[in-house]
Amino acid sequence: MPYFAKLLLLIFCLVLLVESRKHRRRRWTSHLDVQRASHIFKKNRDLTKAWKGKTEQLLRVNEHDFTMRPAFGGPAIPVGVDVQVESLDSISEVDMDFTMTLYLRHYWKDERLSFPSTNNKSMTFDGRLVKKIWVPDVFFVHSKRSFIHDTTTDNIMLRVFPDGHVLYSMRVTVTAMCNMDFSHFPLDSQTCSLELESYAYTDEDLMLYWKNGNESLKTDEKISLSQFLIQKFHTTSRLAFYSSTGWYNRLYINFTLRRHIFFFLLQTYFPATLMVMLSWVSFWIDRRAVPARVSLGITTVLTMSTIITGVNASMPRVSYIKAVDIYLWVSFVFVFLSVLEYAAVNYLTTVQERKERKLREKFSCSCGIPHSKTMMLDGNYSESDANSLAGYTRNQMVPEEEKPEKMVVHLAMSNESNSSRKRGLKGHVGLRIIQNTHAIDKYSRLIFPGTYIFFNLIYWSVFS
Repeated sequence: MPYFAKLLLLIFCLVLLVESRKHRRRRWTSHLDVQRASHIFKKNRDLTKAWKGKTEQLLRVNEHDFTMRPAFGGPAIPVGVDVQVESLDSISEVDMDFTMTLYLRHYWKDERLSFPSTNNKSMTFDGRLVKKIWVPDVFFVHSKRSFIHDTTTDNIMLRVFPDGHVLYSMRVTVTAMCNMDFSHFPLDSQTCSLELESYAYTDEDLMLYWKNGNESLKTDEKISLSQFLIQKFHTTSRLAFYSSTGWYNRLYINFTLRRHIFFFLLQTYFPATLMVMLSWVSFWIDRRAVPARVSLGITTVLTMSTIITGVNASMPRVSYIKAVDIYLWVSFVFVFLSVLEYAAVNYLTTVQERKERKLREKFSCSCGIPHSKTMMLDGNYSESDANSLAGYTRNQMVPEEEKPEKMVVHLAMSNESNSSRKRGLKGHVGLRIIQNTHAIDKYSRLIFPGTYIFFNLIYWSVFS
């Protein structure tokens, strides 16, 4: 038993010795890490990590009046600008504006912000320091709405270099006016501009310029719009004059958009063309089928009116004629003329039948045969008149000198029935009814399609 107790005591002592060594080694390693970190911090000290009080003292913000521009009283301070377009959000034809999100960056030199540095490191700040120093007062000309993004904090960055050069960047969404010309809509191209200008400083105090020329404008390759194809972005600059304040430097971000036509082909041009072609069907319908031809004409006219109304509802009320208006209204005229064509055919047919009725009454009174019936066979008789030919035989022929342009046949009642004669006569009458087409319908079958095809050739060659 004493031997077992001694063994346990020895094991316990060994465990204590091992734990004490581990603890001593851990303390030594931690001490080395602290020394190493302190050495690295002293060697690579980053001034942007200095605390707030030191920063303001280093930049001497409280020692200068930053309400004045740099080098006040001297030459104009140059302010370079570059822009990176993040997205082109929307373009509205009704409001004539566009919405764009971009990164706007300014570059200038303010010697009041210079600070001593041994490693030429810059200091980066957020929007809190911007309120204490001078920054260019650039605004968007013809802007309707604009804001700086503030999620999760204000998207503003200020970077100051030891020699006093400053980079000021912000993320902005702006909705600006775009004067659009819809004379070729929807086969049009639009050029819109986003204009930047100093609000208070004229060109004698502040000179805005594109920092790297055309390279100052960069765009995201993924930018796309549903109705437009973005053809190109480019930059320009010029002076703007205000009679009350003077000349100002103005920078332009120009972009050209071409509208996709396929949507309008499906929604506007194809339906309008089909309605015009549908109105031509009435030229092949019997002129005595009044309900069929009238209902077809009214349906196509009302459909064209609906198409025109739908297109104009989504467009601004401009005072000039658009390309789509020309196409739709010409199509509407073709549909309306097809209705007028049948009105003319029906009227001429009615006048002709009235004359024939008077002529039949005249000859029926002049003949002395009691059971007789006089008809004019010029191909323009009704089905009831044609069916009444059965059972009649030719008795008397009026001399051709009395009516040279028509043939009047006097038919007398016959008591004998001849079945073969009836069948032959009925077949002849059926053929005459099939050929019973007015001359206006025959000409319309060629004139209407030919004229509409010619119009389409001229239209697409001019506006496409």
